[in-house]
Amino acid sequence: MIQPTTVTLKEAADPRKQVSERQRIWRRFKRYRPGLFGLGVIVLLVLLAVFSPWIAPHPPEEIHTPLRGAGPSSDYWLGNDDIGRDILSRLIYGSRIALIVGLGATAIAVTIGITVGATAGYFGGKVDFVLSRFVDTLMAFPLLALLLTLSSVFGPSLRNVVVVIGLTVWAAYARLVRAEVLSLREHDFILAARASGAGDRRIIFRHIVPNAMGPVIVIASLAIGGVIILESALSFLGLGVARPTASWGTMLSDGREFIRNYPHIAIAPGIAITITVLSFNLVGDGLRDALDPRQKE
Repeated sequence: MIQPTTVTLKEAADPRKQVSERQRIWRRFKRYRPGLFGLGVIVLLVLLAVFSPWIAPHPPEEIHTPLRGAGPSSDYWLGNDDIGRDILSRLIYGSRIALIVGLGATAIAVTIGITVGATAGYFGGKVDFVLSRFVDTLMAFPLLALLLTLSSVFGPSLRNVVVVIGLTVWAAYARLVRAEVLSLREHDFILAARASGAGDRRIIFRHIVPNAMGPVIVIASLAIGGVIILESALSFLGLGVARPTASWGTMLSDGREFIRNYPHIAIAPGIAITITVLSFNLVGDGLRDALDPRQKE
């Protein structure tokens, strides 16, 4: 496990030291070339998602019946799906769904996990026992089965997918933060904060949590790819983003029945999911090395 760098109160208040530390992290990250490649792909995805209306060559829901299952051409670079929609345009618009779900659900999970984990680790005793048993109970459920159950209860929609995934994957962050807080709460700078009269909430969120964020950032960056896969799986099964909204998972589902005659319908979104998940994993690997204080400059 990555050990976070202990920061004193004086250092934390000095912006020059914070900038210098960010520069050192960036220099270490740049040394990992696959991480730079992954970061470039993610930036490209963000641009595609933001500027979809101007980049997509055709409206994502526009149907051309004579072109049902047509292969790639000069007008439709990736071909058309089973009802004649442009696959490239739907792929570009689908990047929005992937990033919204990946980042949104991860943000919810990280927020809940940090709050629960920091509370359990800082207060200990009965509070720690109750929260830890709750985390253990949640992690005991099969994740996909829990997601399918909740998605079927709340119904398929983008908002529900983000919330359901975020509420089911936070336990790992809580366990990680709890372990970090247990090792940090007796450090000198925490004792100094208590002696100065700082309250528990201020100590947790101003002094302990920032020093425990290094491992959380790494795990979160690696987990975004997994969240995108979960969304694609739910959409593939009809419990994710509702049709006709363009989603990579629904595109895979649409191409499933035509995989023999029109394989390009399923190949394009499959490749998009693979590249996106790989890119987030590469960035996570790079951050793991960059945030490790034992790494040399």
